[in-house]
Amino acid sequence: MTMSSTSFEKMTLASPLRIGWVGVGVMGAPLCEHLLHAGYGLTVYTRTKAKAESLLQQGALWVETLAQLTAETDLVCSMVGFPQDVRDIYLSREGLLANARPGQVFVDFTTSEPSLAREIAERAQEQRAVALDAPVSGGDVGAKAGTLSIMVGGDPLAFEALQPILNIFGKVLVHHGEAGCGQHAKLCNQITIAGTMIGVCEALLYAHQTGLDGEKLLKSIRQGAAGCWTLDHLAPKMLQRDFSPGFFVEHFIKDMGMALVEANRMGLLLSGLAVVQKLYQAVQAQGHGRSGTHALLVALEHMSPMHLSVTQHSSSSSSSL
Repeated sequence: MTMSSTSFEKMTLASPLRIGWVGVGVMGAPLCEHLLHAGYGLTVYTRTKAKAESLLQQGALWVETLAQLTAETDLVCSMVGFPQDVRDIYLSREGLLANARPGQVFVDFTTSEPSLAREIAERAQEQRAVALDAPVSGGDVGAKAGTLSIMVGGDPLAFEALQPILNIFGKVLVHHGEAGCGQHAKLCNQITIAGTMIGVCEALLYAHQTGLDGEKLLKSIRQGAAGCWTLDHLAPKMLQRDFSPGFFVEHFIKDMGMALVEANRMGLLLSGLAVVQKLYQAVQAQGHGRSGTHALLVALEHMSPMHLSVTQHSSSSSSSL
């Protein structure tokens, strides 16, 4: 792999390209499978080998340390849970960047702090390597289908060179600017989702209380001005009382918290987001931190005087709450 020194040059990826991956959870595992199906050589790092077993059966290799992963790959990708996880795998004494080689590329798909993304990019540059922040939107549905929206910050030449890889994961690829800008774009995405989610949940509760059929309601409003991803993919799961995660409540609380911190730093008041975050903290307190984000419905039910009737009625009708 070669790196450019001016805006007139291009970055070229090694061929064959050796790809490393950290984080094989709900989102990371299907992305790794896409790489294997596309014929790329893939090496994964996990704290326990058992977590990678499915990928190993499909042809991936496994290493015991981050240093080994860095040494044996040209492109290293990560998708983990929290900013502290990102900091640990990239910036710790035994982390990825401690052994980075000139020309090596690192891409973090985790939703994390913009300031941390900038710090990682600066540390990589000191090693004459490149680090991009590339958080994604689309949930586990988009990860499995390869239809994610990917928001990228960092070196534009690296972004161009990585198009063949990113196209495997997503249908919408946008470079937003310098390091950290991808994370800022993703926080905008999360702010939007927060407002949308409470609207969908309250609409379904209202519909239930008025006696409307939930499935018929969705048929009516999905194609109108209210149409959105949440109505298409999560509202049907709410009607079925299926709160399995495509994206964890605890991770969404983390994202909203980062957005509020950034907004406060810039002197912005995001009062709607602050309200929704408190509601999600109630969801987590009720034991749903590892449920899907649409479990917000549960917290709203608990706050409603008609909670008991909802619970009782839901057991007898698949299209009711």
